[in-house]
Amino acid sequence: MSDVLQFGPVSIHLGTKSGKYPDGNQVIVKGPDLRVAFDTPLVANRIGDDFDTVDLVILGHAHEDHMAGLHRVPRARVQAHEADLAAVQSWEGLKAHYGYPEDVMPPMREMIDRDFFYHPRPDATAYRDGSTWDLGGGVRIRARHLPGHTSGHCALVVESEGLAFIGDIDLTGFGPYYGDRTSSLAAFRRSLREVAELDARIWVTSHHRAVITEREQFLTDLAKFAAKVDERSEKLLSYLREKPHTLAELVQRRLLYPPGFSLPYVESAEENSIRMHLDELLAQRLASRHGEEFAAA
Repeated sequence: MSDVLQFGPVSIHLGTKSGKYPDGNQVIVKGPDLRVAFDTPLVANRIGDDFDTVDLVILGHAHEDHMAGLHRVPRARVQAHEADLAAVQSWEGLKAHYGYPEDVMPPMREMIDRDFFYHPRPDATAYRDGSTWDLGGGVRIRARHLPGHTSGHCALVVESEGLAFIGDIDLTGFGPYYGDRTSSLAAFRRSLREVAELDARIWVTSHHRAVITEREQFLTDLAKFAAKVDERSEKLLSYLREKPHTLAELVQRRLLYPPGFSLPYVESAEENSIRMHLDELLAQRLASRHGEEFAAA
């Protein structure tokens, strides 16, 4: 069983270490007419009937660690933002969502089958920015599109409680993750500004922090989280000031993960993220490109 926090009709089942990856925090919202789960992290497999009997799963975004309980709720309806829908419906859709090289996909599939009970949902349907769900008794949920982490990443706001599930804008020390081919650094920067504008008094993250109930603390943590993006840009520039580098050389030096850390997708995530930062630096004329090499301007 997991630890549970209660805010009116909202139950938050805490994953291991407050939902530290690979686990997550499970939100369940109960209204008189509808019982809804936000995402399905690994902890969903340890909850029992409170999760297994939900009527609807609303996915804030599509990633392996947020779909790890879908196999337990075959009769529940599943919805995802239209930009992430294909990644929920099939392995081919999820492959395109990740956008990793073909040789990465077999070990990636092996990992998500083994560690995350991967189960695609071809029956999943789409929602859009601003979609609402009425659970009865005045309990209502609204989706707010906050892309960047994935193209369809959304906050799910329980308006009746002023509670915002902000997913993988997770305020961790790692910082924002935008390592997939369908991620966007520019969109993530916008979302980091927009998440502060949500009408909420309780913020729930998928990972690590779990629940924040003071706005000042939320804004402080959000600022630290957002600052990681510029710290990475400066780190990348420091490499380029030393000497020109190819993209492959920068990937080996690492921008996100420590040297030696290994999972099937790590080098792909590094390459995708570094490419986005290089594009920004080139546009700002802080870096220059000469053939295959990049250098500080």
